[in-house]
Amino acid sequence: MNNKVSIKDIARLANVSIATVSNVINGKGRVSPNTVSKVNKIIQELHFVPSASARSLKDMKSHLIAVVVPFLEKGMLQDNPFYWEFVRGVESGARHHEVQVILLGIDENEDFSFVRQRHLDGLIVVGVFEHTSAFQKLLSLDIPCVFLDSHLSNPDFHQIDLDDEAGGYLGTKHLIGLGHKVIGVLTGKLEEGGVNYFRHQGYLRALRESGIPEDPELVFEESPSIQGGYQVAQRIGNYKSKISAIFAFSDVSAIGLIRGLHDIGLSVPANLSIVGFDDIFYSQYLIPSLTTIRQDIVAKGQIAVKMLLDQIDGTGLGIDKRSVKIPVSLAVRQSSTSYKEI
Repeated sequence: MNNKVSIKDIARLANVSIATVSNVINGKGRVSPNTVSKVNKIIQELHFVPSASARSLKDMKSHLIAVVVPFLEKGMLQDNPFYWEFVRGVESGARHHEVQVILLGIDENEDFSFVRQRHLDGLIVVGVFEHTSAFQKLLSLDIPCVFLDSHLSNPDFHQIDLDDEAGGYLGTKHLIGLGHKVIGVLTGKLEEGGVNYFRHQGYLRALRESGIPEDPELVFEESPSIQGGYQVAQRIGNYKSKISAIFAFSDVSAIGLIRGLHDIGLSVPANLSIVGFDDIFYSQYLIPSLTTIRQDIVAKGQIAVKMLLDQIDGTGLGIDKRSVKIPVSLAVRQSSTSYKEI
């Protein structure tokens, strides 16, 4: 049978109304078990697949959602495996709901017209700041949204955040425990309220507890990318007589950093210990394998899409279900080792 089989054909062969076939497909209405069995048998025999556009017209939904990442430089979505793993989690959570997922990077001047043009049912927004015009535009859309890694102050927003401060603390304490006292941090922009800000706060707390003074010269703000990490390696080379460890606030930055250090003649961990953040898939397969702060990125995507679909369906809107904090842990591997004075 060709792919032009329609719901009318199913109704004719089953000797029932089109409405009955629609109820069987959508699991709605009162239909006898015998009729359900007969209709489903014909559907299977004809390999009939319900039209997504017809379903959209029926329930007034597009069954399409978007993962939106604001303010990323061109190409960074493709370069950062974090987003691949996160979208994998979103897709796996959406699959059983017959919802499709698109991934979009936008800039601050985006007018979000794509939301209306593509009739999106909802958005998962990664890393937006409350004070930006993009955030205000998002609110004006008046569609279901879940905010990820944004640390928004308003408890009415549906949001999922990592315990970033705890992650910054864990990574720094690990290095201090290995005897390191001059510990640099490789971070993206340190903007108050962002994930890097909270990770840096954890770093500072660990220093204070150990009586290690803060040194602003040890903070390297750079694009959270492989290229950004590589470029910082050149700058760190000027401090090689005192820096013994670097805590990178993303694994992709750590990967670029390790390669950059290699190219200027510094070995990890012999010359510098490195800790990353995220535990992306590749971290354990690097040489040396990367010590990092672990978060379950795929599970994070699954939680985000469930929270969004609950909004779209009008369920699970209790205030106690609007905010989720994801825990972190430390994965110790080969890139960090005990301090040895040179």
